Amino acid sequence: MPLTDTGIKKAKPAEKPYKLADGGGLYLLVGSNGKYWRYNYRSQGKFKTLALGTYPDVSLARVREKHAEARKQLADGIDPSAARKHRKLADMAASANSFEFVAREWHAMKLAKKWTQSTADKTMTQLEAYVFPELGHLPIASVKASQILAALRKVEERGIAYTAVRLREVCGQIFRYGVATGRTEDNPAAHLIGALHKPEVSHRPAITERREFGAFLRDLREATGYDPVTRHAAYFAMLTFVRAQEFRFARWDEIDWKAKEWKVPAKRMKTGKALPAHTVPLSTQTLALLHELKELTGHTPYLFPKVKGYGDNAVISENTVGKMLNKMGYQGRQCVHGFRASARSILSEQGWSREAMERQLDHKETDSTVAAYARSQHLPERRKMMKAWADTCDELEAGAVGIPLHRNA
Repeated sequence: MPLTDTGIKKAKPAEKPYKLADGGGLYLLVGSNGKYWRYNYRSQGKFKTLALGTYPDVSLARVREKHAEARKQLADGIDPSAARKHRKLADMAASANSFEFVAREWHAMKLAKKWTQSTADKTMTQLEAYVFPELGHLPIASVKASQILAALRKVEERGIAYTAVRLREVCGQIFRYGVATGRTEDNPAAHLIGALHKPEVSHRPAITERREFGAFLRDLREATGYDPVTRHAAYFAMLTFVRAQEFRFARWDEIDWKAKEWKVPAKRMKTGKALPAHTVPLSTQTLALLHELKELTGHTPYLFPKVKGYGDNAVISENTVGKMLNKMGYQGRQCVHGFRASARSILSEQGWSREAMERQLDHKETDSTVAAYARSQHLPERRKMMKAWADTCDELEAGAVGIPLHRNA
């Protein structure tokens, strides 16, 4: 007797699983963990069972449709189980050739070989937000330049033209990787050069005038109402002028007290993992700051831990110090990354070499030929320069306005 929805709903688990037949080999297997649709059939003399889903996810009406499809396949000499496997393989092959699959594969390769985690995370966030919803499901070989442009126009309309231009570059790299791995023959993103609005370059806010920077330092000294770890982070960022991703994850075991150096692992540096660790000379003032900080956070692995932080969230956020500077009244005038420009501008007035300043800033040499030979870390000069920078900050805070000139010994 055929099954009914009422009868299926009333069926209760028993001590052992049991079957409720619907006819033609179709039945419902009732067990302690649920109700399962099954179809028993013979193909090429072998007895087989085809799973057709679970109830109520697959209704009685729908399972009868699936049962009819399977019986038609049998009548045509096709094994339903084999046909299902072929469909899965075809779906997997299509997925492996989709834009999103290739993009994620390319992304994993870049992270393994070169990128820092922060760069990788930012790139994937942008792809997931703006590109995958539009192009991710398409076979990479079928994506047209007009489709990419339409997706990027939506990004432009959000007022983030720089992100649109950056994503065009990222898409271009993904398509080139697709060409190299044999999954497409063209890079349609290359046809979009000049098709997007070129964003205006906006520099991050930084105080570069000596008198004004001295006023900022006095305000920072008087900002005692803020979290002490955050204030120490601001001073540490200012005295070392490294990138946020580098000082936020700084660990106590990276500090060499005897050598008066901080060794930043290459994987945290923007210039790439192939380089050695970046050595940051520590001035007397910076070491004194670290001794104070040790009393606050020395019980943790990190210099700047976040309360109740775990994993990637174990340290202060990217915006913690910036929010403090904004509350101090310096929004649009000084940001954390701007400390790099402040130091670079003020130190350049004192006559320090470009090579020493660029090496301290960990800027990548744009000329690949020069980069192949320019491997010196300029540590002797940088040690003097970092001490001079700390001394300059003390002098500017005290109200000095004159420019002390550096003279090579």
